[in-house]
Amino acid sequence: MTLTFEEKLRNYARLAVRVGVGVKPGQRLLVQAPVETAQLARLVVREAYAAGASFVDVRWDDDDVQLARFELALDGTFDQISRWRVDAEIETAEAGGAVLAIRATNPNLLGGVDAERVATHQRTLAAYRRPYTAQVMTNRLNWNLISAPVSGWAELMFPDATAEQAVAQQWDAIFAATRADQPDAVELWEAHLGDLKRRRDLLTGKQYAALHFRGGGTDLTVGLADDHVWGGGAADTPGGITFTANIPTEEVWTAPHRERVDGTVVSTKPLSYNGTLIDGIRIEFSGGRITKASAEQGESALLKMIDTDEGSHRLGEVALVPHSSPISRSGLFFFNTLYDENAASHIAIGSAYRFNVKGGVDMPLEDFLAAGGNDSLTHVDWMIGSGEMDVDGVTKDGTREPVMRAGEFVI
Repeated sequence: MTLTFEEKLRNYARLAVRVGVGVKPGQRLLVQAPVETAQLARLVVREAYAAGASFVDVRWDDDDVQLARFELALDGTFDQISRWRVDAEIETAEAGGAVLAIRATNPNLLGGVDAERVATHQRTLAAYRRPYTAQVMTNRLNWNLISAPVSGWAELMFPDATAEQAVAQQWDAIFAATRADQPDAVELWEAHLGDLKRRRDLLTGKQYAALHFRGGGTDLTVGLADDHVWGGGAADTPGGITFTANIPTEEVWTAPHRERVDGTVVSTKPLSYNGTLIDGIRIEFSGGRITKASAEQGESALLKMIDTDEGSHRLGEVALVPHSSPISRSGLFFFNTLYDENAASHIAIGSAYRFNVKGGVDMPLEDFLAAGGNDSLTHVDWMIGSGEMDVDGVTKDGTREPVMRAGEFVI
């Protein structure tokens, strides 16, 4: 059965609300959306009310407004932020509400502006936003992240198409990646989430001391945090609300040990970071800390990101994704981490999720760090997996077990 565009869009909005953020009757919802995605945002609002939401508010964003500031504002003003926008997130979380973000921007938006302006803004925003980020990193609220076509992004993905054709092709790619093009999309997601749960439970039971990545120029040993817990697919808030933070999602992930990462890692896909494309990343680790970093493109942005704070010199996530994932099979590069991280195994510089360590949500920070967890103002995923990548699990007695071969799971 072939669905119309309108049917696929309604499917997508329904998935975001019911499978993604998991809105419960009586719960308020904050929606964050670029103005160009208004059609989808309005459907999300209606789906949320249909699911029983008590109040749905929308916070609009705009690429051109953001670009104008970084191009034209006075020097020395980039430590100013719109606190009310962050306050809306914090207020919603503290009231027991949910947050759904439609994250979409031109990946090259800020490629031509002063990287120091962007870095200053990001540090200031991350510091003020930390109370909300702490709620996200501990699963204390139900939240969801999706995306939709915007000007510039679609044309970057499909450079040989007209602007109108590029948007249509990008919608097709997003619908396919999220299963929204299928009439039984919710049922397909329930089965997929069940598969991810089985894999994460298997890996948690293994309690490997480390993972060893080899292939494509990478030779990296990632020690895993003590009593680590693998995540993947759906999660639950302390109040028992089930949600799926990312749509799409194909990964299972856990917390590296902040002091036990050694070797060299090379990126296999570009990273779109705050409007700058970073490609050809090569990083060396010793004792968990980055000792050398370079990039063939966007190196200045990479180095400024690593220098955010002490925690951004270490890893906060290691994730496994099969090379045969639907996004990888599509052959498309999305220039968007939400999609591209689900095409390849990846690591993240910066903060670790508290729930990836047993008891980590409630333990003091010093205990979390002692267990190997990492703390930072930032968390940036970038892709290291490919069809050439082999991954071994290293047990506590040093025995090695194959986990992935040529990018595919063998356990």
